[in-house]
Amino acid sequence: MPQISNIKIEIDSDSGFCFGVVRVIELAEKILDKEGKLFCLGDIVHNNREVDRLKRKGLVVIDYDDFKQLKNCKVLIRAHGEPPETYQIAEKNNTELIDGTCQVVLKLQQRIKEKYEQLKPDNGQIVVYGKKGHAEVRGLTGHTDNKAIIVETMEDLEGIDISRPLHLFAQTTKSKEGFSNIVEIIKEMYQTSTDKKIYLHCTNSICAQVSARSAKIREFCKQHDVIVFVSGEKSSNGKILFEVCKKENSNSYFVSNEDQIKDSWFTDVKSIGICGATSTPKWLMENVAEIIKKSTSLNRSK
Repeated sequence: MPQISNIKIEIDSDSGFCFGVVRVIELAEKILDKEGKLFCLGDIVHNNREVDRLKRKGLVVIDYDDFKQLKNCKVLIRAHGEPPETYQIAEKNNTELIDGTCQVVLKLQQRIKEKYEQLKPDNGQIVVYGKKGHAEVRGLTGHTDNKAIIVETMEDLEGIDISRPLHLFAQTTKSKEGFSNIVEIIKEMYQTSTDKKIYLHCTNSICAQVSARSAKIREFCKQHDVIVFVSGEKSSNGKILFEVCKKENSNSYFVSNEDQIKDSWFTDVKSIGICGATSTPKWLMENVAEIIKKSTSLNRSK
């Protein structure tokens, strides 16, 4: 086994929960510590390990069918936000909602609703660049009577009618590069319209904190021989940031738990970087660091 001396293992200080996730988890823990039980509509965060930790404290994850049956209880709304229908059901069933909607998402919901109402008389279109079926996107489209066009791939652009006014928004966790590409294509589409004065506006609604992560994680990846990226498999933000890692450092590996770490990744390396998504708990990255330290320590002793 090659010698691994003076190995550096660093956890990215900019990785981990964004402020929206921090807030909703703090809300959950405050109630769980006091009452020992709390319902949550969907996974509180797209990280199974963090969800399991909170389940052990008394968090009960429910789906929409469960939610419709519950009455006279408390239900947590996660940072992704919810459509108006969820609040209507809660009022009908006397359900107290603990609203953990991220303030960035909440502001975006309000902007989309206002623009939808403004464009309605002119038969306008609201387009959301985002992941179909994602919790945040469901909440956003709910504020357009579920009439917004969701664009996830280039093929989805076929649903746009260039003879009608259009306002484009973005899911808060999408990549800035992807949004810019969509903007350029839509502008090119509208240039072919016979009505050159038709309303077309594109709003970059990507969260500034999330957007900044890409640039910071790119610099972090340059500083290490190997990158271990820690994220839940369902995290959209995790997938985007891992692609950033791979482009900057080909020796980047995706793990969702400590068991997926392989000793072979660390042969003949002097520097290992550990980073993660906005839904990755810091304690999980620290666990990964400890496992790697033990692994490299054993390798050095051979």
